Amino acid sequence: MNIENMGANSPFIALNDDAVSIPLPPAVLEAIHLRKYFPLRQFKLSGPRKVVHAAEDTSLALYPGRALALVGESGSGKTTMARMLARLYEPTSGTILFRGEPVKGNGRNALKDYHHHVQLVFQDPFSSLNPVHDVRYHLKRPLRLHGHARTATEETEEILALLNRVSLSPAEQFIRKFPHQLSGGQRQRVAIARALAAKPEVLLADEPVSMLDVSIRLDVLNLLLRLKDEEQLALLFITHDIASARYFAEDTLVMYAGQTVEGGPSEEVIQRPRHPYTQLLISAAPDPDRLGPDGKGSVTLPARGEIPSLINPPGGCRFHPRCPHAMPVCSERFPKRTELGGGHWAHCFLYGDGEANPASYKPIAVTPSRSSEGRGKGESGNHASPEVEIQGNAALPSDVSAEG
Repeated sequence: MNIENMGANSPFIALNDDAVSIPLPPAVLEAIHLRKYFPLRQFKLSGPRKVVHAAEDTSLALYPGRALALVGESGSGKTTMARMLARLYEPTSGTILFRGEPVKGNGRNALKDYHHHVQLVFQDPFSSLNPVHDVRYHLKRPLRLHGHARTATEETEEILALLNRVSLSPAEQFIRKFPHQLSGGQRQRVAIARALAAKPEVLLADEPVSMLDVSIRLDVLNLLLRLKDEEQLALLFITHDIASARYFAEDTLVMYAGQTVEGGPSEEVIQRPRHPYTQLLISAAPDPDRLGPDGKGSVTLPARGEIPSLINPPGGCRFHPRCPHAMPVCSERFPKRTELGGGHWAHCFLYGDGEANPASYKPIAVTPSRSSEGRGKGESGNHASPEVEIQGNAALPSDVSAEG
């Protein structure tokens, strides 16, 4: 399905610039132009009510055996998207497709049938588990609700198998434990096992390792990768850590203040970021290649402010108040999706306004200077055409100054 402004991974796998692309299987779950507005509680007799613009015209697609990373800072709308896809929130507008068919019905049976196929792993494993119930109770409920265990014997066998699948062994020792008796990593594994108990086709992981110690994050990520490959799960991986997105997901989608700004194959997006926001995200991530001889960073990143209020968001591209390359048109309207080649795309006027012509595409580069050198004649300030320098496999903003 060819959808304008669709923030999905490409329907083809491009092996290299010369190879023929391999078509992907049909998407299991698609979001098409989803919007979500949360009304504010206020006493107002007349006039329009204020709302929080949590997600704007966001689209994505999830494919069997592939992971899509949804990346952005706190408040960008990532969790809102996951909860709409899990049908915990109803979209203000837009369509959700499961296996090509629109998802309909809000009744108990309709939601139960949907959740049989689509499961959500929450960010905090402790708050998502009931502290008064043991592991057996948490796992037997979805087994019973979705008809995967009808007798006590089947129930026990399925629970032990689930615990072994998430590497909680010996499973017999964990089945009677309560959440407070488990470590953070063990609790998150139980939460993953609970999601798998429904035998879903889609797994939505909302920052599944952000609440865990650094020492065990990699174990949980490897567990999800193994389950994705073994079960051919379509996986949405939400994170604010763009480095883990490169490790974990085949495709990456970058969100800012409810808008999708860039997407494509993870290697392409992270090695050659095009949108200024993606460049800032990567520049802020630790990278040994950017360390100087004294062990300090070779560049100093300028302060870029905070994410804007989503009650009264900026017009056009919502990143323009923080963007080092903002132009007048950026505040007037949101740019159309521009294809950059190889499944890589961006919503940014620096690269066009919806033109799909990769052959004539030239990367916008960024110089670590605030001077007007390298700008076009008659141009000044933030409206200049930037130049590019790649350091440590990441493009840095134009007003980043080098130390020394």
